[in-house]
Amino acid sequence: MSYERISDANEITAKYMDSILIQQRLIDSVKADISTVFLGEEFDSPVMTPAFSHLGKYNGRELTGLEEYSVAAKKCNILNFCGMMENDMFQKIIDTGAKTIRIVKPYADNGKVRDQLQFAEEAGAFGIGMDIDHIFGENGYDVVIGEEMAAQTTDMLHSYVASTKLPFVIKGVLSVRDAVKCADIGAKAIIVSHHHGRLPYAVPPMKILPEIKENLKGRDVKIIVDCGIAGGADVYKALALGADAAAVGRSMLPSLEKEGAEGVEKFLKRIGNELRFIMSCTGFEKVNEIDDSALCFN
Repeated sequence: MSYERISDANEITAKYMDSILIQQRLIDSVKADISTVFLGEEFDSPVMTPAFSHLGKYNGRELTGLEEYSVAAKKCNILNFCGMMENDMFQKIIDTGAKTIRIVKPYADNGKVRDQLQFAEEAGAFGIGMDIDHIFGENGYDVVIGEEMAAQTTDMLHSYVASTKLPFVIKGVLSVRDAVKCADIGAKAIIVSHHHGRLPYAVPPMKILPEIKENLKGRDVKIIVDCGIAGGADVYKALALGADAAAVGRSMLPSLEKEGAEGVEKFLKRIGNELRFIMSCTGFEKVNEIDDSALCFN
């Protein structure tokens, strides 16, 4: 009998997510409310945007893709994320009015790390953070658009946390070990992610999520999940397994490219509507009430 090995973490993640089924529980259920409180702020949905970088202008429109999806986040009153960019671009994102967390790359130039974190705070960011899953590349330390990355120690990360009054978010956590270290240094949130499959055979974020949640119990660290989030059912499963929120990713790009901010707004509202429907059909009225009691693992 032949066996085909699958090293693609995205395919592994999709298969795992699709193996989780949902029971219907209608009697005594009511219409759900998908609003949520995250890091002290009330948002209309636990769905968040991805920390995209370097998106240009689509179809000759005036704004870059980064600005367009930020406009949609503002209109939907959800938490916005952005990734690698220079300070002038981040200022344009802040100017959209979206509550935004800036995720900075682990540059070898530590001065650039600190400059971008400080600029974000002074510009009015909702939070700041670092994308640790871009530390390494196939040939050693990663190089992203000509910028060399560097190792990040616990002490270095703690110094970033200590340097700001804003919530600090660490993206790229995919183990209990790293999650606990993030809590120990004072991070206020983590993003459980394999960054669209950078690591072959990476564990699906939702598979490791319950163990991370258990080990962070009582630590006051919010958990966001990404990778493969494309619909309300995916968000529901993430919340049921222990996440506080879920971030869409590449699933948002077709809507962004075709219709800009309006397309992203429609996309985000469609996900929120599906989440509300599934919550209502499984007996959960509030986001913070969702647990895994209606899930079936195939």
